[in-house]
Amino acid sequence: MKRSFKATAIHGLWRLLSGWRLATLWRLAGIASRVLYAVSRRERHVSRRNLEVAFPDATQADRRQRVRQSLHHSAATMLELGFAWIGAPRRVDEAIIEVHGRELLDDARAENRGVIVLAPHFGNWEVLNFWLSSHFPFTAMYEPPKIADLDPVIRHGRERMGAELVPTNPRGVAALLKALKRAEAIGILPDQEPNWGSGVFADFFGRQAYTATLLPKLVARTQARVVTGVARRLPGGRGFAIHFLAADERVYASDETISATGVNACVEAAIGLDPVQYQWEYKRWKKTPEEEQNVPGYRRFRLYRKH
Repeated sequence: MKRSFKATAIHGLWRLLSGWRLATLWRLAGIASRVLYAVSRRERHVSRRNLEVAFPDATQADRRQRVRQSLHHSAATMLELGFAWIGAPRRVDEAIIEVHGRELLDDARAENRGVIVLAPHFGNWEVLNFWLSSHFPFTAMYEPPKIADLDPVIRHGRERMGAELVPTNPRGVAALLKALKRAEAIGILPDQEPNWGSGVFADFFGRQAYTATLLPKLVARTQARVVTGVARRLPGGRGFAIHFLAADERVYASDETISATGVNACVEAAIGLDPVQYQWEYKRWKKTPEEEQNVPGYRRFRLYRKH
């Protein structure tokens, strides 16, 4: 009952906000992020620790400002979910003001090659999904939410422009392979930490991060082209700019560690477009090589342990 009520309330909020102007949502996100910064030690601490790794030469004041700005963008993404999933398609389409690098996708399809879009948690990735599924046959993996009653809402929102969602299991991987062999586009989240046994440690901003190895398996079996895709939020909630960036050449390596290093380099390049639009509150360096190797006392190496 509680989950059903919560799902109804969240859906109602998304529906309410779906008709609001992006500029208004951006201002509301500013208020929400200030509250989040004040009361949520976890988000504040994790974001700060991640930024210390990624930008070691930044001053404490600069890093503190980036934490605030990053939380502002993360709050905006949450408030924009109704806009991306429920809002009138015409409004979402009109909010996409710029598209850069589309030729990378068009050229691959002209060569009858599939396209793997690496979509990190940057800007508003739901807007990126909207654009991709509006312009190309597009398949992406999907894991149902913890609140099961929200599943049909989210699924409909992501599929409404033609995307096909597949499960995060071997059946889903098989569906991705079939889509690539049909010279279609698929989406992969490159910056989520996989379960043990599904990744390797590879450099990410100079520190080893446990990184999924699905990409080299897909490339080896399909000869697909890889690009990085993001929807960058324009200042003041003015709209979005879609960017497609050519992948680091290492992603095509057969060696999984080299390929994973290339994937992380792609994420770094995307972050370089506007670092504060990345979701820094995610524990990207939670797993450690010492933990994998069962090094005695490995807990002392953990980045996110509070002192």
